[in-house]
Amino acid sequence: MNGLPMIELTGDAFAQGWRHGRALRDAIAANLRLYTDRFERELRLPIQEVWQRALRYARAIADQNPDYAAGMRGIAEGAGVDFAAIAALNVRYELFYQFFREYDGGIRKPDGCTAFALLPSETSDGHLLLGENWDWICGVRGAILRTVEPDGHRRLVFTEAGIFGGKIGFNSAGLALLINGLSSTDDDWSRLRRPFHVRCYEILSARTLRAAQAVIASEERAGSANFLLAQTPDQVINIEAAPMALAISSCAGGCLVHANHFTDPAALGIVERQIERCPHSNWREARLRELLAVRPQSLAQVQSALRDHVNYPYSICFHIDPTDPPEEHYETVASIIIDLTAGILYATNGPPCTYPYLQYTLEAVQ
Repeated sequence: MNGLPMIELTGDAFAQGWRHGRALRDAIAANLRLYTDRFERELRLPIQEVWQRALRYARAIADQNPDYAAGMRGIAEGAGVDFAAIAALNVRYELFYQFFREYDGGIRKPDGCTAFALLPSETSDGHLLLGENWDWICGVRGAILRTVEPDGHRRLVFTEAGIFGGKIGFNSAGLALLINGLSSTDDDWSRLRRPFHVRCYEILSARTLRAAQAVIASEERAGSANFLLAQTPDQVINIEAAPMALAISSCAGGCLVHANHFTDPAALGIVERQIERCPHSNWREARLRELLAVRPQSLAQVQSALRDHVNYPYSICFHIDPTDPPEEHYETVASIIIDLTAGILYATNGPPCTYPYLQYTLEAVQ
């Protein structure tokens, strides 16, 4: 497996989407095959109903963020696929997490992703360092997007092929985003609130931490999610967002770690789904906090921590559980570290214990 492909995007949102779709058309086709199978099997809906739900959301997105809607249209045209399928990819967070509400009755809870941030005072080179292992469905194809907006604003982000804008990364204002999936019994896709990936795009388009925070806090949400935000030189906050409540925390002690559970769901007035039966998130968060407690931390030490296999296969470096059926296989799909001070992103195309970190920069190498 080679490193993640990197695509250069310029122009307006439609042009960016078109280039994304054309350059990643094979990966998009692979993701659509994978997700279509998951939609039919896990959502237990005819695929036409999935497309109809996605188009309902797409109409809402067109009002909420016309640029994002244009980007989705561009991807569909560039990749030569139906717009409904691309819309479903872009709202797959809402569709999948709603599955756990509608059909599992709270029995299962989505798992995956362990994120961290270290203030400059806690790193060996005095840089603001953050990152995460992004754990998700085996076989999902990702990419790095380097985008230059018409006004000169730049973004360097990781995304899934077919999802516009990016979900993990940073921009030329020195603002960065990491994410963790969360789930509560209040989640409801049919509210048609601004979707998760649209919020990620808007956060990574923001120039200030305050503006990025407002993307999350200024309105209610369809579902739950965690957003770890940072901005140079030394600002870090974490926002646990339930549909109608927020918990905001700072980088106490110079280090912040977050996985896939609410710190105090009762304080937010929510019920979290079956975390006691799925303790992997607690294990990973506690273990990463332990590994990062030895300070100062270097880039090499952080990389080593993200390769950790304590509690394998449900470790920080997450691996397939051989007792699970193939259709339920999850692993670390990409490991990402951002040196926000230097403007560098390091990423693996697979579990970091097996695949190397490759370096990507915000500015094109001349």
